[in-house]
Amino acid sequence: MTATIEPKIIKERLPSASARLSLVPTGSVPGLLDGAWWPRSRDLLREIPTLTDALDACWGRITHVTVNPAHWPVIPRKAPVTGHTVHVGWFADEQDPNKVILFSYTVGRLDLLVIPPETEPAAAARLMAAATVPGGISTASGLMADEAMSHDATEARSREEEWETDGGAASAAGAAIGISSSALRK
Repeated sequence: MTATIEPKIIKERLPSASARLSLVPTGSVPGLLDGAWWPRSRDLLREIPTLTDALDACWGRITHVTVNPAHWPVIPRKAPVTGHTVHVGWFADEQDPNKVILFSYTVGRLDLLVIPPETEPAAAARLMAAATVPGGISTASGLMADEAMSHDATEARSREEEWETDGGAASAAGAAIGISSSALRK
């Protein structure tokens, strides 16, 4: 995937809802992730101000953000936020594609799992909980892979249960020897 670097800063800010964000409790044992962020779109110019508004008051002024361009179609060089401008950088090979890194002069670095905007709410809730485990050793991509495997297993169980409810193995065996499924149920 190719990322487009946008040289202009758009001065107008569209109103948006609050950030969907979950952070590791303050004072917890450090882990690989400091929390999770579930943006509403893949538009960084729209999403970064919402994220920084949520973090600036409790964590310190965010000055820089880095992303992997794999999931962001346009990456601006700067994003106007409340009271200042945030510089945006990207690293294709060096940074986990499912993570955003935020920098603050006062506190340091914050690594967040980025949950894709199209994620179902139940899956997003599981991912947010997993990313906020104090001392967690899972990477952002590791958590996304675990969720995908869990989703696939749940889907397979659901298909199997549906098959069994519709007659399942008995229906298939009857069909093989020419007995109708209605005759098997009698």
